[in-house]
Amino acid sequence: MTRKCVLFFSMVAMAIVCSTVRASAAPPSLTLAQAEAIALTNYPQIHAAQDYALAAGQVVREVRSAYFPTVYGSVTGMEADHDTRIGAGYLSSGLLYSKEAEGITVDQLIYDSGYTPNLVASSRLNAGAQQQNTQATRYDVLLQVDHAYFEVLRAQELVRVAKKTVAERGVVFDQVQAMVDNKLKSDLDETFAKVNLGQSQLLEIRTEDNLQVARAQLTRALGLETAPQYKLAPEPLPPKPPSSARTLIATAFANRPEIKSQHDRLQSAVKFERAQRDLSYPTVTMEGDAGFIPAVDQITLPRVVPNHYDAVAVNLNVPIFNGHLFAADREASLLRANAAEQNLRNEEEQIARNVRAAWADAVTGYRRIGVADMVLNQAKLSLALAQGRYTLGLVSIVALSQAQLTETSAEIQDVDARYDYQNLMAALKYEEGLLR
Repeated sequence: MTRKCVLFFSMVAMAIVCSTVRASAAPPSLTLAQAEAIALTNYPQIHAAQDYALAAGQVVREVRSAYFPTVYGSVTGMEADHDTRIGAGYLSSGLLYSKEAEGITVDQLIYDSGYTPNLVASSRLNAGAQQQNTQATRYDVLLQVDHAYFEVLRAQELVRVAKKTVAERGVVFDQVQAMVDNKLKSDLDETFAKVNLGQSQLLEIRTEDNLQVARAQLTRALGLETAPQYKLAPEPLPPKPPSSARTLIATAFANRPEIKSQHDRLQSAVKFERAQRDLSYPTVTMEGDAGFIPAVDQITLPRVVPNHYDAVAVNLNVPIFNGHLFAADREASLLRANAAEQNLRNEEEQIARNVRAAWADAVTGYRRIGVADMVLNQAKLSLALAQGRYTLGLVSIVALSQAQLTETSAEIQDVDARYDYQNLMAALKYEEGLLR
């Protein structure tokens, strides 16, 4: 009795281990949402776009630094001949004397007629445009993931169709071969059946190769070097497209990051043009200096120099003439602002055209599904009738072969119609700016 219990529990343990091994060997599952999340985390172009956006944000800090004082320290030491003067060069004082001193200087912008505020606004808008470029990159990656995901599902379905075709034509070949052996059919029928079986086997090889290519494309779209062969979860067919593209265009204008980016670039160019115009107006700056002179050669000086110093100065700078430099800068920035306006208009027209084209393709793709279903049902019915009539000797093997080819082609067209529509609706969402 004890040996039977031990044997029973051993068998149970082996069954548990085998089930665990089978479960661990099963490929991991992957949904479309999970695939998109993986791509957004790993795809290198997204990280590059984010870095560009962060760099543009640092430019805003660079420009805003003009609001704050500039503080720097100096240590100066000089050895000079007694009672000498500078005879050439550019110095504010011709008197030379030996000294060593330390000091600090503070420069502060007080007023620049709006140049710095407009420049800061321009850089901030440019940073916003770069953020929109990052979002546009995310959309591009999501569209690639969607297409790659649906292509793997399509390839899997086509492999399924090919394997089913091989199995069905194998059965037909066995039946024909049996009838030939019994002298009920000719050798020509066996040859035709064998050719049909070979064609289905070639289809299976081709679809399996396409599946491997589609998996490789999905791995690339996920931003990975290698990835397991995921078990992809099927996605339901999207609903029927709307009856008009007018609302889709309005949605695209409100959501597409490319339009927002061009709008920010236009506003940035306008602010920059105003900043260039402000260069022609006065600026006011202030400077403060303070320091300590621990050692100075008093021999060369007519009087005793104190061992410290401090001073404050305010400077008003009024541009008068610089060879039309500011005028040329202002005109160039105005022309760039006009170009940015035209770029925005071109982007809107391009997106409107793309939305209309994507909507038309989606409508056509939706209609194809219904036609493909009808063709497939008729092809299956025709194949069933052809097989029955061939068995009864009412038609030749040629008619049966044609019915088999038609049914296989209809199945492939049905699969293509469904996944083409998935891709087309993903493209339409992309054009609307509604991808995740």
